[in-house]
Amino acid sequence: MATVRDVMTTNVDFCTPLDNVYEVATKMKDLNVGAIPIVDNNQLIGMITDRDLVVRGIAEKHAGSNSVTNVMSEQLVTITPDASVEEAAHLMAQHQVRRLPVVEHGQLIGILALGDLAVNNYSDDSAGAALSEISEK
Repeated sequence: MATVRDVMTTNVDFCTPLDNVYEVATKMKDLNVGAIPIVDNNQLIGMITDRDLVVRGIAEKHAGSNSVTNVMSEQLVTITPDASVEEAAHLMAQHQVRRLPVVEHGQLIGILALGDLAVNNYSDDSAGAALSEISEK
């Protein structure tokens, strides 16, 4: 059975609470990603998605100098690297998230994205069903 470690993206770039939302947006553009983890003292403390920038930033008329802590999601759903791919898919479907930070001892070691599961040969039929459930909502 495949584990999250087998399919996750490693070497994930991140921002810190000292960064502002403009820096997050620029990093998203440069890296061509839709989410940036927020890390403080090697501990994952939040995540900012492109949707967070729009809904909590632009739509609320916050400037680009606004702190990441005012825009980030703090109640994160995470997974460990030794969890199964199927468990990850079900967790994503249950919580309607497209990305799971992979943490070990509170430290970010990777990201598991919906695309990582969709393109690998490890997912069984239950994982495929969970993934289609996320995409429909």
